Amino acid sequence: MAPSHCDTFQSNAVPVAMPAAALGLGKPMPRLGFGTASATLGQAEGRAGVTQAVLHALDAGYRHFDTASSYNTEAAVGDAVAQALRAGKIASRDDLYITTKLWIADAHPRRVLPALQKSLRNLGMEYVDMYLIHFPVSMRPPAVEGAIMVVKDDLVEMDMKGVWEEMEECHRRGLARAIGVSNFTCKKLEYLLSFAKIPPAANQVEMHPYCRQNKLRAFCRDKGIQLCAYSPLGGKRARWANNSVMDSPILEQIAHEKGKTVAQVCIRWVYEQEDCVIAKGFNEQRMQENLEIFGWELTDDDRRRISALPESRGTYNFFVHESGPYKTAEEFWDGEIVAGQSTYQIAACLDSTN
Repeated sequence: MAPSHCDTFQSNAVPVAMPAAALGLGKPMPRLGFGTASATLGQAEGRAGVTQAVLHALDAGYRHFDTASSYNTEAAVGDAVAQALRAGKIASRDDLYITTKLWIADAHPRRVLPALQKSLRNLGMEYVDMYLIHFPVSMRPPAVEGAIMVVKDDLVEMDMKGVWEEMEECHRRGLARAIGVSNFTCKKLEYLLSFAKIPPAANQVEMHPYCRQNKLRAFCRDKGIQLCAYSPLGGKRARWANNSVMDSPILEQIAHEKGKTVAQVCIRWVYEQEDCVIAKGFNEQRMQENLEIFGWELTDDDRRRISALPESRGTYNFFVHESGPYKTAEEFWDGEIVAGQSTYQIAACLDSTN
């Protein structure tokens, strides 16, 4: 059964309820969330800077917050939530939807539960609303615990069954109200579903007008898995960015005709696919603009022009290496991408090898 999208996410602090997607597990996910990933993994912004950004996002009306152990922003999100509760900006923790993710170095049996417990300590929370496997690959644990650098020589195949069993245990213990995955293809989801006692509630993937994920969307709808988009603007200004999106003349033309920004057109396009979307913008004006996607829609001609854009993605060959489980991007993405059309360049801050 495909997810229902008629539910709303109620919050006593928000005058108008945010549209939300009903999931197969846990409470409905607000359709528009606030992302906390940055090109510097929170280092340039600092803990206080990220905390202030989250507080501003709460004031703007966001109630869905996306973080990950590898973003170095869990503690800042937790600080903001604690401050908001003390100030009465929100009535309770239950007013929020918090997502975090399992990093590849912890994607091993017997490391999943401790990793989530560490994330919860960082967040200062008793549970998260969604816990995701960040990527469908593992890495040998680093010599220094907590290091998030990707060492390509240490990439190994994930014991998906063993890892998912521990994800299910996280849910059974009430530490994760829902569990899911990120960056999983149809083939990898099909394998996961072949043994999962609790199916993934969501799959968070790169999605924007240049990375439309049509095949994956159809598969997830059929299996009752909610798609959630990250990098809806292509990750502009990040070193791994897909700059095709914000530099697109077609999207600029559509935005001009609508009296909207390119960012609003991109986020609205994802929203119209019935997917959830994570938008990151620490600037207060952009935070507000990203929320202004309701009350208007794209035309059939707009959608036709978007569907004709060439496919590309930023996360093209992120975990590809000759010594790893995936030797080519086609192997990693199971042939669900068009080879050779990516603008992706691996970020030096995440990769220790060339």
